[in-house]
Amino acid sequence: MIPAKHTVYIIAGPTAVGKTAVAIELAKRLGTSIISADSRQCYREMTIGTAKPAAAELKQVHHYFINSHSVTEHLTTADFERLALGYLQEIFKDSDTAVVCGGTGLYIKSLCEGIDHMPDVDESIEQEVNRQYEAHGVAWLQNAIQAEDPEFYNTGEIQNPVRMIRALSFVRSTGRSIMFYRRGTKAQRPFRIVRVALNLQREVLYERIDRRVDIMMKQGLLEEAKSIYHLKHLKNLQTVGYSELFDHIEGKYTLEQAIDKIKQHTRNYAKRQLTWFRKDKEFHWLEADAPDIVDRILNW
Repeated sequence: MIPAKHTVYIIAGPTAVGKTAVAIELAKRLGTSIISADSRQCYREMTIGTAKPAAAELKQVHHYFINSHSVTEHLTTADFERLALGYLQEIFKDSDTAVVCGGTGLYIKSLCEGIDHMPDVDESIEQEVNRQYEAHGVAWLQNAIQAEDPEFYNTGEIQNPVRMIRALSFVRSTGRSIMFYRRGTKAQRPFRIVRVALNLQREVLYERIDRRVDIMMKQGLLEEAKSIYHLKHLKNLQTVGYSELFDHIEGKYTLEQAIDKIKQHTRNYAKRQLTWFRKDKEFHWLEADAPDIVDRILNW
């Protein structure tokens, strides 16, 4: 087999683990660019709550898929796969390497392995499912999935509301389980892929999450949420850090309660991310605070 000329380094892991700093240092060492694999940092209107790289960090290394779209645009995993492959073609004109950094597992999977292309979901059906979920909660979603898509219920992520909303909307739109379209073979990419996942001790990670939420609030996250509150019906804004503050704006929680819920939900999200990446045996795991971390990555 002829060895691939180009190499893509994937820097993944849970939120707040320190992916951005590692990816920037790696990209600087390689003299290349970074593609964000975060499903929310691409939206211009969502800055503080998505923990985008700071302006100074963005100046150090060119980033793709950050501030590239409006929150009103509906982007799918297939869109990311197409865009990311295009970004790589551009990067490889000047460099033999590229860095991909993010915590959206499905985006990373699509870039590395391809995805099964699926029929579109009826937006009106998806909106109705979201409305029912907001009114009746997770238990209603689980019961509906069990009744209407038992295959997903038995094998899918039935603790993840976003995935369940997608699955229920899909089966109601198409009459078929979303699992029917998840049977494809892995795509063969014309580049070498090095998958690295960062980790920290749980207590340390959770402390960093709590501290980062406090910093976000000081930076003006509430004001940012207020500025886009009129768009809260959009799927892109059903996101941790914004949903809780929208509830506060509507009087459902005090600000202190909303902040506590952001921290709790972010910790829950980090746990789901860790579960996702640990299922992929292609990942090399490193402690995020290892002093020689970039050298170790480059040795793979």
